[in-house]
Amino acid sequence: MSEQTARPTNQLRRIEVTLRPVSRFPVPVSDGYSVYSALLNVLDDVDTDVSARVHDSQFGSLHVSGLQGVFGGSDRPHHKTVQPDEEYQLSLGIADPADSEIFQALVNALVLEGDSLELSHGHLRVERFESTNATHEDLIKAAAEYDDPTIEIAFRTPTCIEQSGDVTTMFPSRWAVFNSLLGKWNSSCPQELELDVERAAVEAHVIEKPDPRQRDGYCHDTHSVLVNRVENEDGETRNLFSQGFTGTCAYEFKGADESLVNALITVAQFGEYSGVGSSVARGCGNVEVEIDS
Repeated sequence: MSEQTARPTNQLRRIEVTLRPVSRFPVPVSDGYSVYSALLNVLDDVDTDVSARVHDSQFGSLHVSGLQGVFGGSDRPHHKTVQPDEEYQLSLGIADPADSEIFQALVNALVLEGDSLELSHGHLRVERFESTNATHEDLIKAAAEYDDPTIEIAFRTPTCIEQSGDVTTMFPSRWAVFNSLLGKWNSSCPQELELDVERAAVEAHVIEKPDPRQRDGYCHDTHSVLVNRVENEDGETRNLFSQGFTGTCAYEFKGADESLVNALITVAQFGEYSGVGSSVARGCGNVEVEIDS
């Protein structure tokens, strides 16, 4: 772990954690909110200032996928069951280079001290903790190496992209996806690396191709996801939900100039660190990106 902690502080971080439950126990179907709360607790144990900054961040310093794996059924409504003979993957992204302290606090909490993640009805042991890093400059340089590329994005967890007020899109349309990524990129990168991409250019030169191989002939699934709990004036707790989609979509270019192609490849790669859309700290918008050339 010494090599990880000695790296420069101006890094984007992507962390893959492998977890195994000690016993069977239920977790909510929308487990991202619970996992996010558990991570805040472990951060608070090692660094209360970092935990508070993650909680209060408007940009979304921490991207949390929620648990990925095979679940059993549950007698509890709106729950599923983690199983001790299964491993579960948790992807974390830190998209703002100024937040290197979050990475160090996670290392301290999950690897050096606690070695487990406590949820409401049980805990999961940390089996493996792996990280990769890049800079904004690295992603720009990598984007320029592709010739006639296709961007394939697998939306692994419900992706909730707000287009008008609280209304979210239920399909990965080209402008909705790349506009979300461009906003996150420009919020985190050095000013000289900000990207200015016009909606008209994206809509004129990018083609969506949903994956026809998905089950039942449907390209995407839709979801309603628990993203927060708030108290009303009477002290009662109210659940807040957001709507989104999962699935895979490829984006091809038609008559696009080099600057547009490079910009969209850059922000697509960045999406693995930042997530796509809203509520990315609470399990939404986790993606895997492949660039085919």
